[in-house]
Amino acid sequence: MTATYTGRAWSCTVRLVVEDDAVLARASADLTSLLARVDAAANRFRTDSDLSRANANAGRPTAVPRLLVDLVAAALDSAALTDGAVDPSVGIALSRLGYDCDISEITADGPALSVAKVRPPSWQSVRLDREAGVLSVPAGAALDLGATAKAYTADLAAAELARRYDTPVLVELGGDLAVAGHRLDGWLIRVAEREGADGQLVLLRHGGLTTSTTTVRRWLRGNRPVHHIVDPRTGLPADGPWRTASVFASSALRANTASTAAIVLGDAAVDWLDTLGLPARLVAKDGSIQRTAGWPTMRASSMAAIAGTASVSAP
Repeated sequence: MTATYTGRAWSCTVRLVVEDDAVLARASADLTSLLARVDAAANRFRTDSDLSRANANAGRPTAVPRLLVDLVAAALDSAALTDGAVDPSVGIALSRLGYDCDISEITADGPALSVAKVRPPSWQSVRLDREAGVLSVPAGAALDLGATAKAYTADLAAAELARRYDTPVLVELGGDLAVAGHRLDGWLIRVAEREGADGQLVLLRHGGLTTSTTTVRRWLRGNRPVHHIVDPRTGLPADGPWRTASVFASSALRANTASTAAIVLGDAAVDWLDTLGLPARLVAKDGSIQRTAGWPTMRASSMAAIAGTASVSAP
């Protein structure tokens, strides 16, 4: 019999579902422990995190633990896959927009933006020695792992818990969902723009899907709405035609990389997703929907989706 744990972390809903209800207490404790370790490694808002230490040391090499090496490596790989549309070096741009603390603590409105464009150094300037565990953040930049760390953690948690407890597992971290282990009937998931909203039910058997959206995690600056998905080309919030993107892929990390990139790429996202063969559901600002690469008419064995909530800044 399946059992579910629901909690909160990183200002988002955490959901763990296991096929074997006897292991839920232990599995949820393990998940909570993993989330705490990721938070200590990569929370941009904690002055004592390993990421904050590397950001404060920008321009110089910093020894970092293996977990942060893996998280930064995932972010850099995602940047390469998207040709920089998903770029972890946007930390300073996010801070200038007012995202310099947990989303729950952001002032609803604040001073108008003082610059029209703020373009941060590129991800290509980040130096990571994966073997030695040394990270060099480029001078004048700060890393933010919001587009990848949560999805990476969902993948890691699902795989580790399924192996450790020999049971099918579903992990959702605020809109990033991953499954592991073989479940005969698959997982029935609702796809929606917001948590709890009406949506589309689909069957998930493997991999993961994430939803990135500009409809939540919004605030004002000078009475002008801004949001958390930054276009690295401008340092400003992405302003393309899509307000929400849901993407299925072989992992939550790859899916979230693609859903975030789709928001940033705008009109070019459709051809990009089709070329990669990634099924996606794109919601335009007027509410119209465009689908790519067969969504939602895929075979049940390859279909996945997630209850839609926004991507959040990395823990």
